[in-house]
Amino acid sequence: MATRRITTQEKTHLDQDEIKQEPKSNISPAVPGSVIAKLLGFTFAMITLPIGSYFMTVNALFGGNATYAGALAAFMANVVLIGYVIVAFLDDKGEREADEAAEKKKSR
Repeated sequence: MATRRITTQEKTHLDQDEIKQEPKSNISPAVPGSVIAKLLGFTFAMITLPIGSYFMTVNALFGGNATYAGALAAFMANVVLIGYVIVAFLDDKGEREADEAAEKKKSR
């Protein structure tokens, strides 16, 4: 097979890219900073609260019974998880209300 040579009149793909002007890209983060802060806060709570509650209550409250202290730690992990779900629902509800208000403004 013969290869085709580029003549001086034709532009290569690289030369054509220089001519095109691309629109500026959106470099804003996809997730707002407040959402990341909430996630980091609940991650910290998910790590420290169950472990801390276990070690603080295993000898002080339950007299060395690791079963009760472990059950309390599991309960505290569930409390953190439920708290995160509630905060996420409330945050999403506020976001939907803001979108509806913006949509009503556009329709007027």
